[in-house]
Amino acid sequence: MADTAQLPPPEAKEDDELKGSEAPLLDHLIELRKRLIYSLIAVVVFFLACFAFAKQIYDLLLLPFRWAGGSNMIFTAPQELFFTYMNVALFGAIFLAFPIIAGQIYAFVAPGLYKREKRFAIPLVVSSIVLFYAGVAFAYFVVFPLMFAFLTTTAPTGVQVMTDITNYLDFVLLLFFAFGVAFEMPVATVLLAATGMVKIETMTKNRGYVILGIFVIAAILTPPDALSQTAMALPMWLLYEVGIVMSRILLREKLAQQRREEQSASS
Repeated sequence: MADTAQLPPPEAKEDDELKGSEAPLLDHLIELRKRLIYSLIAVVVFFLACFAFAKQIYDLLLLPFRWAGGSNMIFTAPQELFFTYMNVALFGAIFLAFPIIAGQIYAFVAPGLYKREKRFAIPLVVSSIVLFYAGVAFAYFVVFPLMFAFLTTTAPTGVQVMTDITNYLDFVLLLFFAFGVAFEMPVATVLLAATGMVKIETMTKNRGYVILGIFVIAAILTPPDALSQTAMALPMWLLYEVGIVMSRILLREKLAQQRREEQSASS
């Protein structure tokens, strides 16, 4: 009876557990705020730099349109040009700050990773940065010239193509983002396999459904012409296959361990 009387009530035990969990949660929130502040500072610094050269950046974005034979741009509101330059500067800031943002995300997640997971995560972070820029470059140098050449030739005889600067910028930035994300396919594939959410054998077996989904996504994100859809879908398909190969290489030890466990369980 004396020992029972000395035990703390259940409510006190629960309060102690909650107090113990408050400190780690608060530490995580403080760390998250720090990483967000660093990312925001990087975006603001690059925004100020890009805004000073907003006209030159917009001229670079116009080059694929001009390569395809387009020349005239219009704006219909006095403030439209200013806000267009603001959007250009913001896009340029996020584009240039992307490696810093990705590094801050990794710095926030890294303390919770094991040593072997850190060795695995760093190549994925670097690959995601490289693939994002590769997707944007592919859109700029390959897709845009082909797409604009096709779109500008569809105008009827006697109709001059005169594009609004805001609509053009929104269209270009959407495709930049779409191709940048689409080129992350190998990283997404490796992560799915590494976390065990999807087995590599399942990815290979259901390749047909994945290809169909890729073409559907490409049809949604690109203009309604077969050329643009194919230009996006084919690289995504290729990168999906690359992701499967990378998963087999990077996870070969894990896959070998799973096979040994399956063999021992069956025997």
